[in-house]
Amino acid sequence: MKQVYVAGDKYTKAKAAKQILEAIEDIENISLRDVLDRNRPYNGQPWTNDGERGQTMVRGLTMRDVYDCLILAFYYSAPPNYDRNCPLEDLPLAEMSLEAICQNLGCWLERYMGIFPNIPERLR
Repeated sequence: MKQVYVAGDKYTKAKAAKQILEAIEDIENISLRDVLDRNRPYNGQPWTNDGERGQTMVRGLTMRDVYDCLILAFYYSAPPNYDRNCPLEDLPLAEMSLEAICQNLGCWLERYMGIFPNIPERLR
């Protein structure tokens, strides 16, 4: 089987595909009950909101900053060929990934706090 290079390690395509499918399954299994449990562990991949990165406290931002970051997350989650100068209501929400919006929100919050990319040094 052909080897592919992913995140610093060699994997077979089958192993990489299995890991991707497991990650998708984890995303699809998120429920309101899970999100409301603020005491759940940060046991995800270190660079995700469910891992070390997710433990970061949001500091020094106004509510308007958070709102702006959310709007930016929507625009940056739109398909690459989409006009970012259009009104927010015109974004193709059906073509956008909810997980991408969440990931982009975290990245924009980090940018506004001046800590992007907020991932452990060993993973950079």
